[in-house]
Amino acid sequence: MKKIVLILIIISGFAFTTNEVFNDTSVLITPESQLLIKGKTNVSKFKCEFNINQINEPIPLYYQVKNNKMVFEKAKLKLDNQCFDCGSKGINKDFRALLKSESYPEIELHLKEIKNIETNPSKVNALLELHIAGKSKSYLTPLTIDNSKDICVSGLLKLNITDFGLIAPKKALGLVVVSDEIEINFELIFKELKN
Repeated sequence: MKKIVLILIIISGFAFTTNEVFNDTSVLITPESQLLIKGKTNVSKFKCEFNINQINEPIPLYYQVKNNKMVFEKAKLKLDNQCFDCGSKGINKDFRALLKSESYPEIELHLKEIKNIETNPSKVNALLELHIAGKSKSYLTPLTIDNSKDICVSGLLKLNITDFGLIAPKKALGLVVVSDEIEINFELIFKELKN
């Protein structure tokens, strides 16, 4: 009988050590937030601002703390390409065409993990996976976090559109050429919703 009890204890111990326990919460992005895509041509610069008010649903977050980092599951932000305003109808149309919006109407940003930077408590390194026009690429980028009131996350992500199979448009018979490199600037203010 003692052997059976010992075997049951060992089996139940393995059951608890192999199961992953995820914490869960939900956050809402506040209207004070800002997300910009900046680029340039050989003659000027442009920026496309996302209408943050279009994100009005809570975003569920499932995460686990492992080895001084937070590992996320299903933490994604979907950005409708139609909600970017680049300043004029012509540039908006070109921007949506560049992103192949008819086939891929959204940009998706997946948060994979966050790790503290030991030398600065207000900075973290985030592993992000970006999905644009049917292709995805991962980036490790530093973020600044201020949680004095709500949670404010700000950062700058530089990328090359050719990584997503996109071809920069040329205008005015090829005299105006858009650069392959763009920047995503963001300052997102999150309010945690109590479950």
